[in-house]
Amino acid sequence: FLETQTGLVKPCRRLSPLPVVQISERPLVHQESLPKLPVPPLKQTCARYLASLEPLISEEEMTHTRELMDDFLRPGGVGERLQKSLERRARKTDNWLSDWWMQSAYLDSRMPVAMYTSPGVVLPKMHFQDRQGQIRFASKLIAGVLDFKSMIDSETLPVEYLGGKPLCMDQYYQVLTSCRIPGPKRDTVVNYAIGKTPPSHITVVHNFQFFVLDVYNSDGSPLTVDQIYVQLEKIWNSSLQTNKEPVGILTSNHRNTWGKAYNNLIKDKTNKESVRAIQKSIFTVCLDAPMPRVSDEMYHNKVAAQMLHGGGSRWNSGNRWFDKTLQFIVGEDGSCGLTYEHAPAEGPPIVFLVDHVVDYMKRSETVRTPMIPLPMPQKLRFNITPEIKKDIEKAKQNMNIMVHELDVRVLNFTNYGRKFPKSHKMSPDAFIQMALQLAYYRMYQTCCPTYESASLRMFRLGRTEAIRSTTTESLQFTKAMDDPSKHKAALLEKAIKVHREHTHMAIHGQGIERHMLGLKMMAIEDLTSLPEIFMDTSFAVSTHFNLYTSQVGSKTDCVMCFGPMVPDGYGICYNPMDDHINFAVTAFNSCEETNATKLSQFLEDSLLDMKTLLEQVSKTQ
Repeated sequence: FLETQTGLVKPCRRLSPLPVVQISERPLVHQESLPKLPVPPLKQTCARYLASLEPLISEEEMTHTRELMDDFLRPGGVGERLQKSLERRARKTDNWLSDWWMQSAYLDSRMPVAMYTSPGVVLPKMHFQDRQGQIRFASKLIAGVLDFKSMIDSETLPVEYLGGKPLCMDQYYQVLTSCRIPGPKRDTVVNYAIGKTPPSHITVVHNFQFFVLDVYNSDGSPLTVDQIYVQLEKIWNSSLQTNKEPVGILTSNHRNTWGKAYNNLIKDKTNKESVRAIQKSIFTVCLDAPMPRVSDEMYHNKVAAQMLHGGGSRWNSGNRWFDKTLQFIVGEDGSCGLTYEHAPAEGPPIVFLVDHVVDYMKRSETVRTPMIPLPMPQKLRFNITPEIKKDIEKAKQNMNIMVHELDVRVLNFTNYGRKFPKSHKMSPDAFIQMALQLAYYRMYQTCCPTYESASLRMFRLGRTEAIRSTTTESLQFTKAMDDPSKHKAALLEKAIKVHREHTHMAIHGQGIERHMLGLKMMAIEDLTSLPEIFMDTSFAVSTHFNLYTSQVGSKTDCVMCFGPMVPDGYGICYNPMDDHINFAVTAFNSCEETNATKLSQFLEDSLLDMKTLLEQVSKTQ
């Protein structure tokens, strides 16, 4: 999540042994009473930063970094000055981090959003195989999202609590009716819900053709499932041609390239109006063409890839508008899920929305459908000049390269779920993190910088902090695991305890990562040169996260996925259910050292071996 050399960022989920509880009360009343994000003590962060380097760098490098740190921390020196400036910023703003984070992590990043920053979510496979089933499912899904929206509009969304403390609900108000807008050097995010007449339409895309679908009746009531079905059928029937230019694929390009193409595209009045209609819509629904058939074991990998990038220009990559915050994807072949643009929100609001929609779809339909004829949904027109056509061709080529570049593996680990570590009084999240450490160590005979997202929503406008999962204790455990002479269980317990402590500090605003980012951003604003500590190779090494991980827990049996943060790394997302765990592991094919399938196998073995280890200990006690 830290702005690394590649400027890539990824999703997050609260990670805590405590359950998030929902309580019905007006959420915005709470916003005011939420505490502000603290600035941790300078010496604490610097000491913890040095400790986090220990398993990762040599003695020699460590000595050099310690010298730089002593210089940074000398009384009246640069560290104290930056800390004071940061504390002043914290007093003057609602959240000293959130604007910087939005810019550095997302809007300044010039990498494509597809695959690099936008996560995908795979929902369980549906049992339809035809357009009727697809349209029926999409109709219910749209009605479910509108039901969720009614809670947002009336401010009756239950406030979430973690360990008795209310969480910031702001992100829930950013995911609908919002869109990212490309700029030549930096993007922006616009929320169209704020205004006198908020939009009342969604966009639907089928065979690369976009439609505006009004989802409210003239009296303000949402369309019923049956009404939506009728409208989607009209859309389907008037977009049967499969040879249309996939304008949407432009949004998958490198941000500077798309920024230029965007300005070129909206010079034309018709195009500008069509683009605005997509940007202002409440959300987008992509009615996808069926993907090539694959074996059952490959199915989840294929669908995860489809949610991330659409499968390439021959398939559904043009059936998207990647700048749109929320895009639900419903394939004719029963594959379904969503992708979301990451700048406005983290995983939790998205997953809460998914859980709500899945719940809603299980209920039987009781609403009587009014017999009013509905107008034909408006098709959005685009005038394709030779220059735009050239931009589209270039975007297709780039997308196809990216599709070949990303390896996605979904591991449905069925031997046990979160109940097992809990029965041994261990945090399921810390337990899974140690399994990841063990898998990586067994594959490479070394450990690597590891990032785990933690939520800062206990604070006003809180986004995320990072937990550095690789510790001296985790390394001691992974080294001992395959050494018969060592007391492995005690080392595992110790490593888990340390991980729990780090998690607790992170969610309470006492992490390392964001504080270091704040000091660095302050230095960029205030000083003529960057302090040596940020130019040090140790800083570059420790923020090159080869394992980029996130727990995204949900009630629905789904899995979220995202690309790696660095070219030679992995993206790993997991959803621990009671009796199984869903993992998605990604890697880039162009890197010879990484292999998502192999790491998944090591991960499965590690989880099994750790279970055996704890069971043996239980027997001997």
